[in-house]
Amino acid sequence: MAPSFDWWAKEGHKGTPVVVKMENPNWSMVELESPSEEDFLIGGGGGDSTPSGRARDKGRNKNAKQLTWVLLLKAHKAAGCLTSIAAATFTLASAVRRRVASGRTDADADDAETNHSRAGRDKENPTVKSRIYACIKVFLWLSILLLGFEVAAYFKGWHFGAPELQYLLATPLGVKGAFNSLYSGWVLIRVEYLAPPLQFLANACIVLFLIQSIDRLVLCLGCFWIKFKKIRPVPKENGAAVDPESGENGFFPMVLVQIPMCNEKEVYQQSIAAVCNLDWPKSSLLIQVLDDSDDPTTQSLINDEVQKWQQEGANILYRHRVIRDGYKAGNLKSAMNCSYVKDYEFVAIFDADFQPTPDFLKRTVPHFKDNEEVGLVQARWSFVNKDENLLTRLQNINLCFHFEVEQQVNGIFINFFGFNGTAGVWRIKALEDAGGWLERTTVEDMDIAVRAHLRGWKFVFLNDVECQCELPESYEAYRKQQHRWHSGPMQLFRLCLLDIIRSKISVWKKFNMIFLFFSAPKTHIAELPAWVVCYIPATMSFLNILPAPKSFPFIVPYLLFENTMSVTKFNAMISGLFQLGSAYEWVVTKKSGRSSEGDLVALIDKEPEAPKREMKEEIQKQEKLASRKKKHNRIYVKELSLAFLLLTASARSLLSAQGIHFYFLLFQGISFLLVGLDLIGEQVE
Repeated sequence: MAPSFDWWAKEGHKGTPVVVKMENPNWSMVELESPSEEDFLIGGGGGDSTPSGRARDKGRNKNAKQLTWVLLLKAHKAAGCLTSIAAATFTLASAVRRRVASGRTDADADDAETNHSRAGRDKENPTVKSRIYACIKVFLWLSILLLGFEVAAYFKGWHFGAPELQYLLATPLGVKGAFNSLYSGWVLIRVEYLAPPLQFLANACIVLFLIQSIDRLVLCLGCFWIKFKKIRPVPKENGAAVDPESGENGFFPMVLVQIPMCNEKEVYQQSIAAVCNLDWPKSSLLIQVLDDSDDPTTQSLINDEVQKWQQEGANILYRHRVIRDGYKAGNLKSAMNCSYVKDYEFVAIFDADFQPTPDFLKRTVPHFKDNEEVGLVQARWSFVNKDENLLTRLQNINLCFHFEVEQQVNGIFINFFGFNGTAGVWRIKALEDAGGWLERTTVEDMDIAVRAHLRGWKFVFLNDVECQCELPESYEAYRKQQHRWHSGPMQLFRLCLLDIIRSKISVWKKFNMIFLFFSAPKTHIAELPAWVVCYIPATMSFLNILPAPKSFPFIVPYLLFENTMSVTKFNAMISGLFQLGSAYEWVVTKKSGRSSEGDLVALIDKEPEAPKREMKEEIQKQEKLASRKKKHNRIYVKELSLAFLLLTASARSLLSAQGIHFYFLLFQGISFLLVGLDLIGEQVE
């Protein structure tokens, strides 16, 4: 007796209908049904002429039709996928051709910043191109040539360790062919002369990388301990004020606020407004707007903004240098030489795109009270545009780790960290004791921090006090910023090494400053064993991304992008260490003028009707001007050259059956290609 399937079947329509619609209009629509009860009946042969046998045959035919349609559907999807890939490839290729033909290269940086015409760019002197680019081009063509040898050798069946290759090396030169002689000579050079020094460099990189990894791991453990124990800096006494004007029951020393800026007309209004709204007695607060702009229009706009706030009662001054030497350090040094500075005990510094909250001074200055050893109180940065594009998201990962882990742990356990150059309050006595601002490097903030630490001053980092600012949204701005941030520390390392060794601080602190503060965090590696290429970097990237948990989906792009940026960082480190041409290059990071909506509304609501209308009109005017500006992509020749170099290396790795190295080189080459074509971040104006 045939088994019953009444528990599965239902009366009426059998199964769930599925409608399949093909994109090709030549195909029709058909309704597919799930198997019915008759499809599962057992018994009867192929020649059964009974009604039940004919029903079974009909069911089998129906199942065959269903299988045919499913297979056709799968084939159609596969064909559509292949068509999409091919179309995307052709689109990308055409975009590359257009950008190479009409796009600007990184050699046109000066022309792009001044918005010159193409005729101006055609006058570029080719001798000013970077030497490292010329070297990369030589290695690129050499790698392509050697890849051709590898491909030919691969098809001949020659592999490392293969009997054919051993026989080839042992064969007398007279009986070898031309190709055999060249290839065997190349292999001999690699084995005898290139492999030993490269292996030594690889081992040295492994040691430095392990030091960096151990340092990162210790910092993360320290951060977990701080979170677990809920450790945070607390003032010795509560310095909260009851009456800001009278100062009753509060700690209100004389505070000088400095806003250094240079040609930053996109952000000057919001920074000046935020500082003028600080909740601090006006009699104990003086604001200096230190304008180093060389554009007369920008100077006039900033001066008018200062005068507007002066009329509203703010104690604010506009200062412009005639001789603008020393960049930001020279600007700050000149301002500190004013005669009235001696009346002030503390100085707070904010860059032009920073917007402190009204209670910033009330949450930072009390940490100096009854603690004469504290020379600096540093607040954390937060970013109004961290979700703007992929580039800002990747920067947010790095900076979250920097503040949440590096700065916080070093501040809690050793009372020393690098001053971030802004969003910090200095004791003026500590600045003077350390020698004041010096123009000898492009990282004046790190310079003053090192000298103050060697003099015995302690630093406090407040992770719960945030100051809003902007992240660079274009790769061009970010690359120049990173060049300055990595060239300057190497200049400072060369200048301060002997001072660190001769100082009276402990041996551990000397080791920390030399190997961890300067060297290890700036070390990047490339071609190393599999466990160094894959496992440890993945672990370190996982630790880096912990302070920004929302960025976990970007962990793979983050790892590839960090390796891509290692070229710019390494170039900057070498130029800074050996005082090459670009070591003292200072380019103000391009700002977009973004501000959080809540801050803008709050600032507008506090103003009278007339200034409110003026501000709205100014915002609308700036938006119209921004919409009219033409944007373009820039071609970065160094990154493109390295992209092709890595892609050829990945092809050679594939021929040698080195699996993990092939994938690493392939994806890293693609990452360099995307950056070289300026497909990451916002286009530059």
